[in-house]
Amino acid sequence: MNHDAEDPVVRPFMLTGGRTQPLHDGLRIETQLHAAPAGLSAPLRFEARRIVELCQRPMSVADLSAALRAPLGVVRVIVADLMTQGLLQAGDTPGELTTALIERIRDRVRAL
Repeated sequence: MNHDAEDPVVRPFMLTGGRTQPLHDGLRIETQLHAAPAGLSAPLRFEARRIVELCQRPMSVADLSAALRAPLGVVRVIVADLMTQGLLQAGDTPGELTTALIERIRDRVRAL
């Protein structure tokens, strides 16, 4: 078996410090997030840095999960940590989801 061609495997619990529950309740997969102005200058590493970079434009939790190729639960924990640090802010969550948004979320989750 050729291990050189494989992506390195990082267990999800390593990314979240072993936590499985986010610090903020109510983070839904369609919640729109955007980075605070200080986010890019914060000393962040790995997935947290990438989330702040991606959230320079509003992005949903589901879109972040697909972009990072990481489980939703892991992304929710990291996002909640960034929110606690004041580096990410939640925007408006649509009250009623449009069919297009539901389909986009479905497609992004399937891509994982």
